[in-house]
Amino acid sequence: MAIAKAERLMNLALCLLGTRRPLSKRELRGSIEAYMEAGNDESFNRMFERDKDDLRELGLVIETVENLEGETGYLARRDSNRLPPVSLDAEEAAALGLAAKVWQQARLAGAASGALQKLRAGGMPEADNPYEGQHSAIEPRIPVHEAAFEPLMLACRDRRPVVFDYRKSTAARPETRQVEPWALECWRGHWYLAGYDRDRGAERVFRLSRITGKVRSRAAKYTAEVPDVVTVRETVASWAGESADRSALIRLRSGAGYPLRAKATAVREGTDGWDELEIPYGHGLDAWLVEFGPDVVVVGPADLRADVVDRLRAVAGA
Repeated sequence: MAIAKAERLMNLALCLLGTRRPLSKRELRGSIEAYMEAGNDESFNRMFERDKDDLRELGLVIETVENLEGETGYLARRDSNRLPPVSLDAEEAAALGLAAKVWQQARLAGAASGALQKLRAGGMPEADNPYEGQHSAIEPRIPVHEAAFEPLMLACRDRRPVVFDYRKSTAARPETRQVEPWALECWRGHWYLAGYDRDRGAERVFRLSRITGKVRSRAAKYTAEVPDVVTVRETVASWAGESADRSALIRLRSGAGYPLRAKATAVREGTDGWDELEIPYGHGLDAWLVEFGPDVVVVGPADLRADVVDRLRAVAGA
């Protein structure tokens, strides 16, 4: 079965690459033996659509063209499917190989592996990895656990609006959001989406772990202009207090909250199982402190303590 499918894909690719004009499904069916042997039109259509998608997944650029009679035809232009010369030195090739190992998510792992194969076919050197001996014990990974990641990644790529239910950290129930997605970025182990919130008429950043249910795509076009540079990391960092202009005093359980300890400007070890820390205080610090649950107690300022208490009550009342 695997050999038969590979042969069918090869024949379809040769037909599409060898033609100077778009070929219709009818013409392709009459040119490829496996398609002629299909039981009926429905079986052929399913087989052809799968094969076409598989070839595109492998990197073949297939154009869909409509002729004067309104019949749809297909072709793969040689100039669109010719890889330009690849000139990478051994260290650049090794860096690409290391980057391809980063992804744990299945779809991106396959795409990264396929990209490396195409580059090697185009002449990229397969030299020994100069980083292998130095960092063989370190395996860089970008984990993707949120179910919303894949549909949002595809929506960002295809520029398709989406609808999803989103639960803010201060809300007991999720709200429906209509968003034109721009970009995804990982920050402090969490994935965030930046996009245009249609209901609020402004740019917003959403944490993927707070998206509930399925992400639904919409066929409509974007209504807002996509910025040339989407600063997801900078926006989230400012919300998390990275651009702080004040200090907060918190009590932190001994042996807990190492990210908070790393940000602290002063630490006073206690004898009762709790330490006192001074940390930079900016917009969004309350949301970050809530993530540490019972290991953190806010001493001051009062407005930060009130915000943390409000968030905890919202979670407890859900």
